[in-house]
Amino acid sequence: MHIYDISLTISPELPVWPGDPSVELKQVTFIPKGDSCNISHVAMSVHTGTHVDAPYHFLNDGKTVETLPLEALVGPAYVIQIPDAVDRLTAGVLTQAEIPDGAERILFKTRNSAFWGRERTFQEGFVAITADGAEWLVERDLRLIGMDYLSVAPFGDATATHQTLLRRGIVLLEGVNLSEVRPGRYDLYCLPLKLSRSDGAPARVVLIG
Repeated sequence: MHIYDISLTISPELPVWPGDPSVELKQVTFIPKGDSCNISHVAMSVHTGTHVDAPYHFLNDGKTVETLPLEALVGPAYVIQIPDAVDRLTAGVLTQAEIPDGAERILFKTRNSAFWGRERTFQEGFVAITADGAEWLVERDLRLIGMDYLSVAPFGDATATHQTLLRRGIVLLEGVNLSEVRPGRYDLYCLPLKLSRSDGAPARVVLIG
């Protein structure tokens, strides 16, 4: 058994979605300066780094993050390898992806995962799920879909993919780093912060297998 931490480390250097606030993480009290303890302050978007999208993110009448069922966030999951040559997860690509029958949670490992080891800036050309790919996925009764960049949807074309998946109640896990994880079956533990009435939340996510 091995535990894989597939969460990104949150720091001011972490790339964020264009237009989102950068991470602010700073120490505000210091023991060497006479304070009784060290305390840090953090400010960031709830869609920073490894995070989940709640339906409310793209559906104004959708559920918020603190209501997401833990049964969807914890359980067997499959890491599916996508060839590096693939730019978009279309229905045709997904048909060939060998997603196991009965899978409830899938994480797509693409060339995106290599970005996290070397890139400090946002990458617009990341691999993502197209609108027709989302339509294909909702027919499989999935509970969670994971993507190894900051969005499941293509840059500049986010609405259709998100709305299709979130309307079906699928939890979207974005910003995972699968660079050290081989394709296969694992146990997933995804625990987003329990933020009140929020459209998303950062999460610590591990795979065990």
